[in-house]
Amino acid sequence: MRSKTTSILLAVLLVLGLSSLACAAGGGHADSGVLLKDFLFRVLNFGIVVALLVYFLRKPLKKGLAGRREDIEKALAEAKQAKEEAEAKFAEYDRKLDQATEEIAEISASIRREGELEKQKIIANANEMAAKIEQDAEKAAALEVAKAKAALQREAVQLAVDLAEKKLKKNFTKDDDARFIDEYIEKVGELH
Repeated sequence: MRSKTTSILLAVLLVLGLSSLACAAGGGHADSGVLLKDFLFRVLNFGIVVALLVYFLRKPLKKGLAGRREDIEKALAEAKQAKEEAEAKFAEYDRKLDQATEEIAEISASIRREGELEKQKIIANANEMAAKIEQDAEKAAALEVAKAKAALQREAVQLAVDLAEKKLKKNFTKDDDARFIDEYIEKVGELH
């Protein structure tokens, strides 16, 4: 701070010296002495005012500037901390986004696998049901064929019985009737 004060005093002296040279080079008018005294008085007053201002305002100004400097440093530190926190959050969100992307890919693959398994199960069930329906149809057809055969056999037997009965009625006489009765009685007698 002393070097600044010294620099200011040297600058004031330089201005005074240059102004006195300018007045001296002015041609030596009678009023120039009065003007020089007035000018020097004003410069001296200015120097005293500046010196008093520097003396009384140096500490408050220094404190104010130091406080302002601390405030700026604090704001810079807070900004740096906020930047670091923002970068950390960005990194965290970026990591979470990458994880979410991976999880989405895994879920999608899992859904595809489950869908494929479900598709295979449905196809297997459909094939089993088709095979069962085919077996049931074959059984039903076989049963219907068996029923039809049995019905045809009954009908054939009935037709044969009817035909035999008609032939017997046609060809059977009373002598045949007596002969069958005698043969039956003989057979029954032999059994006893």
